[in-house]
Amino acid sequence: MTAEEKVKHWIESSDDDFNTMLVLYKSKKNNWALFMGHIAIEKLLKAYYVKKNENYAPYTHNLYRLAELCELNISEEYAEWLFKVTTFNINARYDDYKKEFYAMCTAEFTKEWIEIIKELQQWIKQML
Repeated sequence: MTAEEKVKHWIESSDDDFNTMLVLYKSKKNNWALFMGHIAIEKLLKAYYVKKNENYAPYTHNLYRLAELCELNISEEYAEWLFKVTTFNINARYDDYKKEFYAMCTAEFTKEWIEIIKELQQWIKQML
């Protein structure tokens, strides 16, 4: 695959995961919706990394670290959001965190974070 093809793949895969997030939210699977939101943002950051570096994306799920590796100029607010969204990956995956995370993922909490994920998605896409 060329770098351009990789970027296209990451973006398309991210869009699919973003739509899955919305379906899961509609189905009241809030913890998994936020997990998919994390994955969607991760893939966009990897698309940006590949576009900028014409190299394979780094193997990390840490969104802030990915943004650093992309050398993005990040506001403090976006940095905090990336840190928080990264926790959705960890909390949805590991059994010892799942119960607490599930309880935290109320409809209101999830809706708020989906809106933030949408904003992050738009921010990254405008750079692609």
